[in-house]
Amino acid sequence: MADAGRRVLEPLGYGIGLPLYRLGIRIAALGGGKARLLNGGLNDSWHILRESIAPEGGYIWIHCASLGEFEQGRTLIERLKTDQPEKKILLTFFSPSGYEVRKNYLLADLICYLPLDVPGAAARFLDIVRPSMAIFVKYELWRGYLKELSRRGIPSYLISALFRKDQAFFRKRSSWYAGWLHWLTHIYVQNEESRILLAGIGLENVTVAGDTRFDRVAHIRDSARRIDVLERFVGKKSDRKDKSPVFIAGSSWPADEAVYAPWLNEHKDVKAIIAPHEFDKVRLNKLKQLFGGEGEAVLKSEMEQYPEAGKNARVLIIDCFGLLSSAYAYADIAYVGGGFGVGIHNINEAAAWGIPVIYGPNHHRFAEAEDLKANGGGIAVASARDFTGMAERLRLDTEERERRGKSAGDYISAMTGATDIIYHDLFRKK
Repeated sequence: MADAGRRVLEPLGYGIGLPLYRLGIRIAALGGGKARLLNGGLNDSWHILRESIAPEGGYIWIHCASLGEFEQGRTLIERLKTDQPEKKILLTFFSPSGYEVRKNYLLADLICYLPLDVPGAAARFLDIVRPSMAIFVKYELWRGYLKELSRRGIPSYLISALFRKDQAFFRKRSSWYAGWLHWLTHIYVQNEESRILLAGIGLENVTVAGDTRFDRVAHIRDSARRIDVLERFVGKKSDRKDKSPVFIAGSSWPADEAVYAPWLNEHKDVKAIIAPHEFDKVRLNKLKQLFGGEGEAVLKSEMEQYPEAGKNARVLIIDCFGLLSSAYAYADIAYVGGGFGVGIHNINEAAAWGIPVIYGPNHHRFAEAEDLKANGGGIAVASARDFTGMAERLRLDTEERERRGKSAGDYISAMTGATDIIYHDLFRKK
């Protein structure tokens, strides 16, 4: 399970903490929102599994915490279904942010929430599913499931893993947590630093494969998806020579808007695309008012319904999910949100399009943010003042903007290939 979950449960003990956590979800569900979705999903999981699992079992079970981890596992799923379509895939999630967006993903044979790892759940789950192997993506590890997989001799793998020395696995007196990793058959890590940390706790069944997210964003870039409404709004890049650059803010939170909105509102000549990380009617209305209200800001859905709605607008707000990774193609400068909160979102999606990427100060847990900063394709800012200074440079200096963008795109291209390594090991062995 994720680090945050471990910190909550550690003082209570795993066996006691998880049932209490489940009770907390039930109580929180009374207030609606994500807790209600999670509670309902956990309640439905056993029914879905009993009713829909093929009696012969043999599933390749892939577990992702949320949407970001799904994007890391997706390249492996697509490769597997292309080469070996007869393989059956069970895809599980823990977060509603992943399940609700991808519950109809066509390449998985069955999709559900993973039942919480309370006593007895892992054995019951494996009795029903009878997987041929289990693949966990990046961080999402549950003790009961790992132990039961090992006990039954079912191979289990962790892919696109990234470890840091401050994690529970590597703390003094944390051999209990480190033992979880020893139940895994093999671990595929993103970098050499992770391999060294694992070697320090006696794990040698480790391969440095890289991060499958790079393969995913490169695939999106190479199979460019045309978005008619964005093309109508900002025009084609080839037609924008000597015009003001187009700005895009992806996965934006209110804390991010406090950083870039003042600059954007000062420059009425700069067209902008805003993709909020989460939204409802209240959030969307506030965003429209922030950028001048009706006439100045328009929703994507409004432009689709009324083609003339965005005729004089300078800000287009994307009010749907699943479009952002392709939307970056229409911009010249990107800002990726989350860095003034718990951590930046996917900056690789923007960098893949060869544009400079700006992000906030909470980025140090993300290797790609440090790498992009080092090569000039990424720019970290600590305040609205920092942002304004950098945005002005990129707006006025076409040469710097293009140079930084090229560095970002080259970095993504150089980092691809993790999917090939993992797929060859797991599915192409003699």
